[in-house]
Amino acid sequence: MEHLQTLNRPEILSPAGDTERLEAALEYGADAVYLAGKSFGMRSAPSNFTDEEIVHAVKLCHARGAKAYVTCNTLPRNEDFETLPGFLERCADAGVDAFIVTDLGVLSLAKRCAPKVDVHISTQSGVVNYAAASAFYDLGASRVVLAREMSLSEIAELRAKTPKELEIEAFVHGAMCVSFSGRCLLSNYFTGRDANCGNCAQPCRWDYYLVERTRPNEPFVLHQEQNAAFILNSRDMCMIEHIPEMISAGISSFKIEGRAKSAYYTACVTNAYRHAVDAALRGEPVPAWAREEMDRISHRPYSTGFYLGGEPGQDVLRDGYTRHWEVAAVSEGTRNGFLCLTQRNRFFHGETFSVLEPGGKPFDLRLDELFNADMEPIESAPHATMTVFAKTDREVAKGAFLRRQKT
Repeated sequence: MEHLQTLNRPEILSPAGDTERLEAALEYGADAVYLAGKSFGMRSAPSNFTDEEIVHAVKLCHARGAKAYVTCNTLPRNEDFETLPGFLERCADAGVDAFIVTDLGVLSLAKRCAPKVDVHISTQSGVVNYAAASAFYDLGASRVVLAREMSLSEIAELRAKTPKELEIEAFVHGAMCVSFSGRCLLSNYFTGRDANCGNCAQPCRWDYYLVERTRPNEPFVLHQEQNAAFILNSRDMCMIEHIPEMISAGISSFKIEGRAKSAYYTACVTNAYRHAVDAALRGEPVPAWAREEMDRISHRPYSTGFYLGGEPGQDVLRDGYTRHWEVAAVSEGTRNGFLCLTQRNRFFHGETFSVLEPGGKPFDLRLDELFNADMEPIESAPHATMTVFAKTDREVAKGAFLRRQKT
């Protein structure tokens, strides 16, 4: 892996569905974050950012030496172009570093309304070859976010045959869409919610039966255990064990999916990939603990996507997540010699937790003495978001997460 040290350091690009998640991304090692305003982004489930919050977000990022990218990657309709120019201009005034766009009309508009802001081509555009990537570069894009349906060998060829100034971004972790590059109409068909405008109802996660037209009351099961089958339910991507190969392919930015996920998810995944990338660039193997962290977040069964050949496949038995770990508390730092915690799930004195702290390897911590906000001894912390003080032999940074394995 010595040759990796001569390559450019890839960017860790983390999701930010709101200010809390943005702060977690920055605290745990992101080089850049991607976020959305109240319109034009492909994720409507998170609260996203008002114009004023975008200004604040950009200031937070730049103060930490990170970049802020704003998603404008829906497929807008005619009426959207009445408000889109003003939004692009306000984002430019806020100092955003790039727009992420899908539509050619939005690309053209962004170059006119905000000529000093870089434009990145969204994965929704389905770039899978060097000709398309070069064409977008000629139209003014500084980066293409590749379709998830590419192998690492195809990415390496694309990198070799495109202008070196063009940045290449690819997903490294998170949920995958059953449709090519997210171009799906299932949600529109079943619920009237437009998946290409950020309102996907995720019908690919539903369970299905096979029904013959003339026998509507006689569904055929699609699985031998007499259960419905989740035939469209794609596995999640996890490439943390293949960071050296991704760097060697020439990828400029490693994108973590998950703007609708929690601040804890953002922190945990960002921290693990930060250490994995840094280790690879030092010529060291990916730390075993970093891979273990991927099992301490909510996730579907993992795959390597299309990167290593083949397909990710579907988890046909269920649509839910694996949740073997939970956050018990979040550290508020040290006060008067005691660790101050905000409760997230009920916990008891004498429990041992895995502590996820910004910038470091997780460590174990036992809490033998607990006190309430009035410094009265307590046996447990049963109330949501209650303040708890604990006596410990080790300081815990503010913003650290105390996790435990669920029983």
